[in-house]
Amino acid sequence: MNTPYGSDVEGINQLHAKNKQLLDEIRKVVIGQDEVVKKVLICIFSRGHCLLIGVPGLAKTLLVHTIAEALDLKFSRIQFTPDLMPSDITGSEILNERKEFQFIPGPLFANIVLADEINRTPPKTQAALLEAMQERSITVGSTMHKLQEPFFVLATQNPIEQEGTYPLPEAQLDRFMLNVILDYPRYEDELNIVRNTTSDIKTSVQKVISAEEILHFQHLIRKVPVANNVLEYAVKLANKTRPSSPMAPDVVKNYVDWGAGPRASQNLTIGAKCHAVLNGKYSPDIEDVQAVAHSVLRHRVVKNYKAEAEGLTVDEIINRIW
Repeated sequence: MNTPYGSDVEGINQLHAKNKQLLDEIRKVVIGQDEVVKKVLICIFSRGHCLLIGVPGLAKTLLVHTIAEALDLKFSRIQFTPDLMPSDITGSEILNERKEFQFIPGPLFANIVLADEINRTPPKTQAALLEAMQERSITVGSTMHKLQEPFFVLATQNPIEQEGTYPLPEAQLDRFMLNVILDYPRYEDELNIVRNTTSDIKTSVQKVISAEEILHFQHLIRKVPVANNVLEYAVKLANKTRPSSPMAPDVVKNYVDWGAGPRASQNLTIGAKCHAVLNGKYSPDIEDVQAVAHSVLRHRVVKNYKAEAEGLTVDEIINRIW
């Protein structure tokens, strides 16, 4: 890929500067969710996908739409329901006026796709989305259609209501690079939210990065060097979550059924690279791995009944394996 900058170092400096501009633009609309925005941007620049866990009314749709606007990307929102069919999201072939089959693209043909309440739709439709996430293409009939790059899926789940839902299996959850928990805003932030949303203030978001630049930055992140001790730390961290591993501490052997797979090691490394670059560094260190560890591991570690009975959370387990 041809670089639009004089060198990779110049490209990293440019990404760091543009990330600051992005955060400033997004803060105009999305108040008090800086950490969530940063994690979503890490996913985008790492060419991953994000699972967002949060109760209704915390501006998940607004957050994704604002990020898409600042990145100059096409945005699509899919409300997942029990009667949603795979063709409703991928698109379908129709017979046109010339009596020829014509493909009509579905809402997946966008750069940023918000899959709202993904656990409310049956496994068949979930599988269609997850195939698109992994392959970045869909197959309708006998024809494969490539999705537009960059392609990023942000799926949401409501942690409260479980009736009438189809929980994602662990193998499918593993497709998401990060699992980000969206919490209630602080009191001061909520004051600003209410003040802005109940007045006649119109806020416009300026476009900061183009799709072509994002593709270049995604390629650049992959080229960032990683020291051996940081790479070993990331792989050991994933290994420590597996009860059968000789590296597993007692807390994992006692409270975990299944640990994270090799994809977690990959995501810890690429996430650490991206976190380092977005913070102005040219190579990640152990702190960068730890900065993304909870989001990478929390949906890949499966607790056992003993952890459930004692009220131990996955995040607490992760804290005890560092």
